[in-house]
Amino acid sequence: MLRIIDQTLLPGRLKIIGLQSVLEVYEAIGSLRVRGAPAIGIAAAYGLYLAMRSSKAVNKKSFMAELAGWRQYLSEARPTAVNLNWALARLERTAAISVEEDIAKLKQLLLREAQAIALEDAACCAAIGAFGLTLLNEGDVLLTHCNAGHLATAAYGTALAPIYCALEQGMRLKIFCDETRPLLQGARLTAYELMQAGANITLLCDNMAASLMAAGQITSIWVGADRIAANGDTANKTGTLNLAVLARHFGLPLYVCAPQSTIDPLMPTGKEIEIEQRQAMEVTEMWFKERMAPPGIAVYNPAFDITPAELISAIITDKGILRWPYCF
Repeated sequence: MLRIIDQTLLPGRLKIIGLQSVLEVYEAIGSLRVRGAPAIGIAAAYGLYLAMRSSKAVNKKSFMAELAGWRQYLSEARPTAVNLNWALARLERTAAISVEEDIAKLKQLLLREAQAIALEDAACCAAIGAFGLTLLNEGDVLLTHCNAGHLATAAYGTALAPIYCALEQGMRLKIFCDETRPLLQGARLTAYELMQAGANITLLCDNMAASLMAAGQITSIWVGADRIAANGDTANKTGTLNLAVLARHFGLPLYVCAPQSTIDPLMPTGKEIEIEQRQAMEVTEMWFKERMAPPGIAVYNPAFDITPAELISAIITDKGILRWPYCF
């Protein structure tokens, strides 16, 4: 059983749910019960193991054919985050290159690989935090968007990892947190996380960030990533591009934090990244008893946008800090 925090219930209710089948893992990813590129990859890896745990395959060939089918199924849960397919491909490759023919042992091999992905992600987050910490100073005022903390990863987070490292060292920071419309991941998740950690955090609506920058109240902007193209173009939660344009105008650094697994060297530029389109009801009626918009109104609701590489001051990975021009 895979245990996750149902993030759709936060911050009002902390509930841990158990996922016992690949179908439940697929639903959890698609419905955002589990979200954040690294966490999606980890959940998908365990989901593929759960699918194959009950396999009745009699030989490795039929086992691999069944695994390929479930891999394709899980890959369609969400299209933009590269970690999803990266983790699934890693499990499939692990089984394929193994000389093991015993089906029971192949199943255990998949489980160990899923566990390894989770452990490695925790180590990656800690490394991102350590590298990012070198870009922070006492008294800095940071702006975050969406959620890229504990809830989105195995530990620490990506964009929030340097903040957690700074808090552990007693560094005084002030954090402004975008609410992140329409699903409010900043208001519901980042604000929840950082308040639990004792951070000095203030929530704001997304369209208030410009006035803060204009008033000289922001030092730097910190965001995560769901996919980074070979040229450094970055897909992240919709609204990130807005912040990048504003940051360039006001002369502020925008930092993207992500493990190397989020970099997709096979994706030449951001133009080729598929952007997930979400349901209209997230915009028109999700958070209130009554609709927030007229019935029948057309809705544009992309889950992500693409920030051009030239607007990114640095990409902080678990291997180090990279700066423009990017080439992966």
